[in-house]
Parts: sequence; structure tokens; C-alpha cells
Amino acid sequence: MNFAREGLVFIVGSALIAVAVIIVAVTKRSWPLWLLGFALLIVAIWVASFFRDPERPGARGDQIVISPADGKVVLVTEVDEPTFVKGRAQRVSIFMNIFNVHVNRYPVTGSVQYVLASPGKFLNAIAPQASLENEQTSVGIESGSTRILVRQIAGLIARRIVTYSKVGDRATQGDRMGLIRFGSRVDVFLPLDATLRVKPGDVTYAGVTVLADLKRR
Repeated sequence: MNFAREGLVFIVGSALIAVAVIIVAVTKRSWPLWLLGFALLIVAIWVASFFRDPERPGARGDQIVISPADGKVVLVTEVDEPTFVKGRAQRVSIFMNIFNVHVNRYPVTGSVQYVLASPGKFLNAIAPQASLENEQTSVGIESGSTRILVRQIAGLIARRIVTYSKVGDRATQGDRMGLIRFGSRVDVFLPLDATLRVKPGDVTYAGVTVLADLKRR
């Protein structure tokens, strides 16, 4: 199993703390410390699971948009997107809980033309207003004549958005573009004429699930 490099310090740190408490429990023959050590070991296993970064082979192609995130589709709506799309767009909102893989991936192949980190609140990421008010990073990709915007949004627990993308970078469909630590949401803004393959309640897997079919001009 691969792990995201940003999580290594958390994985190692939580494991060392758990081992240290278990060693003390053995030395002192203390059942309360044994229970604490066991609980910390469970936490360490969860931390490692949170930062897992599995390979994700799946469908690829210029005519499709793949999911940038693991999670559950909580909202599909038509909105104005003035920053990069500069017009009406279909927004697909994917909520990632604390048990999902949190590594995000490029939904299409193209050129990164827009990157903006915006400070904000830490509302529950599942709420519709989180897309406007929460701390977030937006990444705009030009794929041919099509513009796709991916927005990483912090949540109640998430306090750190990591984005690898820089303006001018080559975005390759399915490659890693960043992650969000400890629960969050990703919005994808698609053209109005894209044919959606998902609906609210559907479960998505980054790099695997096809979100929509594009009409190339």
C-alpha cells in the first residue's frame, strides 16, 4: 500500500506514541495503560488508512471527466462560475468523510491555467454554502476548448489543503493533484452541455468513476 507523502509524519508520529505507551504498560503492568495503548494503536491504524494512496487505473479519454475525489455525491446543480469558467456551469459536489481516500486527481488532461487559494470559514463541508464561504483552493484546467474547474474545500475537521498544481503545469487525467486532510469536499464545475453520469447519493472513486461525458467542439 502506498501512502501520501504529506501523511508520513502523522503516520510515524501516531505509531511511535502508541508503541511508547504499550512499552510503558508492559513495564508497569498497568491495565489502564494497556487500554490506552490499544486505543492509540487503533488511532495509528486509522491515520495510516486515512493517508493511503492506492493506484487507480480506470477509463481515460478526451470525451470523459473522471472523479477527482473519493466520496459521495451530495449535490448536482447549475450555478454561475465567474472566476475561471466565466459563465453558467454544472457543479458536482463530492463529500469526503474521514474514512475515504483523500488524495485528489485530475479529472481531465490539459493545461493548468488557474490556481487560487482562498482563506475562509470551516463550515460543515456538506452544506451548500461551503462552496462559497469555506477555505478552498481552485484549480482551472483547459482541455482543448473546454474549461473544467476543480475546487478543494476545507470542512469542519479539515484544516489543510494541499495542491500540487501550478499555472502552466500539464494536467494528466488520473494523476495526483493534491489532498485535503481530515474530511472535506471537492466541487467540479462542468460545461452545461456535458452529460452527467452521476446523481446525488452516488459513491465516487478518484481516478475511476466517470462523472460526465463531454461534447467536444
